[in-house]
Amino acid sequence: MRAQEVPLAVDWAAREGWNPGLNDATAFAAADAGGFLCAMRGEEMLACITAVKTGSDFGFIGFYIARPDIRGQGVGFVLWQAAMTRLEGRCIGLDGVVAQQANYRKVGFTLAWNNARYQSEAPLLPPAGGVKIVDAAEVDFAALTAFDAQAFGTPRPDFLRGWISTPGHRARVAMGPSGIIGSAVLRPCREGSKLAPLFAVDVAVARALIADLAPHRAPGPFILDLPEPHEAAVALAQGMGLTKTFETARMYTREPPPMARAQIFGLTSFELG
Repeated sequence: MRAQEVPLAVDWAAREGWNPGLNDATAFAAADAGGFLCAMRGEEMLACITAVKTGSDFGFIGFYIARPDIRGQGVGFVLWQAAMTRLEGRCIGLDGVVAQQANYRKVGFTLAWNNARYQSEAPLLPPAGGVKIVDAAEVDFAALTAFDAQAFGTPRPDFLRGWISTPGHRARVAMGPSGIIGSAVLRPCREGSKLAPLFAVDVAVARALIADLAPHRAPGPFILDLPEPHEAAVALAQGMGLTKTFETARMYTREPPPMARAQIFGLTSFELG
């Protein structure tokens, strides 16, 4: 996919109701410049998909969209095959529509857990206090990359560098006596804002990061995407008055990366994992 076609893919995602971030195109491209694929007819884009490589052994598929008028013609499947070929030999993950689990299972994916979106137009914000919060720019980047990798499962320095410096993103880090204990990015979206990611060693730290960042959200819904098996994360979202709007099936072709799932109070994105 050429640079000028990436914003169109983001627009398609918005039309599908996925509510992408306002500046996702630039940040996502930083993760893997060759990871955006598309099917073309002349100068027309017919379908798109991302097949993003992270580290030496992980990849993630997202943005899998065919233009409505060409669906059912096999174009999307050819693009799917190209994406899988690009990630061949790696553990591949995706967040799929739950109803499509059977189809993904047929091509080698296994359900790991469900993720869910929680949101509210008027969240009940927790009180601040007790945790030192600083701007991500003030923190040693290698240390931040290492902390992020604990929750994500593998280091992603190129993506992280772009994500915390993307215009409009507000990146904050919670500090403890021995170093980083939490990190979060508030990301403006087509509608409202997402806290993406929200990684913390415990619920108190997650609550402190929310208290620090949520007051700066854009008008509209405040959104958290989180792993449903993480009971503390679900309870935190529900305690703020956020309600579940939909869920996805997190699936992998192999054993998932060694992520510290107890630290994931908010996912980075359904598109890149």
